[in-house]
Amino acid sequence: MLICESYHVPRSLEEALALWADAPEGSRLVSGATDILPWAREGRAGDVEIPALIDVTKIPELKGYSCDKGRIRLGASTVYQDFLTDRTLMSNLPCMPYCAIWFADDQIREQATVVGNLVNASPVADGTPPVVALNGEIELTRLEGRDIRRRSVPVMDFIEGPGRTTIQPGEIATAVTVDSAYGYGGSFQKVGQRRSLVISVACCAALVRADSTGTVFEDVRLALGGVGPRPIRLREAERRLKGERITQELIQRVAESAADSVGSRSRKEYRRDVVVNFVRAGLEEALANQPEIGAKFKNFRETENA
Repeated sequence: MLICESYHVPRSLEEALALWADAPEGSRLVSGATDILPWAREGRAGDVEIPALIDVTKIPELKGYSCDKGRIRLGASTVYQDFLTDRTLMSNLPCMPYCAIWFADDQIREQATVVGNLVNASPVADGTPPVVALNGEIELTRLEGRDIRRRSVPVMDFIEGPGRTTIQPGEIATAVTVDSAYGYGGSFQKVGQRRSLVISVACCAALVRADSTGTVFEDVRLALGGVGPRPIRLREAERRLKGERITQELIQRVAESAADSVGSRSRKEYRRDVVVNFVRAGLEEALANQPEIGAKFKNFRETENA
């Protein structure tokens, strides 16, 4: 059972920051609250009494998104369902719809926020690898006197380990800014006891753009979750693919080398096998999902026999 002594619903960011700065130790911010309620159930945290809950869902500054110079700023109230219904987000962030469709269920997607997923810093959070692949930066906001101060931190640096981030006392995560990947193909791979309505064992996000002929990898983004304490960006795999001809043989070699990135101490061999299959499938699906370019493999027999 979850009990709180006081429940606040601020109507502005300044009000929320002031409440948060003065909140008693142990207080919590909530938006979708899709993680805090399961956390408080018996078996995970038992009966939980929280001094204050600060609900930020009514703050206009945290809603919506904006696009500027190839980057998209997603307000902290952006929910996963938005990536399945908003055509601008779907076309500019092409790995996010594939992530969102397997994220929990329809009701939770309408409540769960991407920023909340990042702040919780679970090693197996579905939303983290796509944001990392999109070069995401999280915006952290605080009050200094009467002034609102903001700083941005790359998500790769923001998450320090399971449940640990660089967020400071008095700060609220107000947005995440990511690259526009318009024209890329996207993919998201996930494995658990079920495909959805389950916490991932491991997950992988892929973004791929081929050149105008469809035969060369022009750009590649790959990120993993669930194979270590923090999200992993497969920079070496990306480097090996960029500028190279698209072949099944190359994809398989890169996928096999990606298994060395597994840092988890539990079920390590299983996770290594998963990573190989995820990287291969992610690249192939992202190539197939490009909106304007059909990928052409160097040796068409390779695709026929795959």
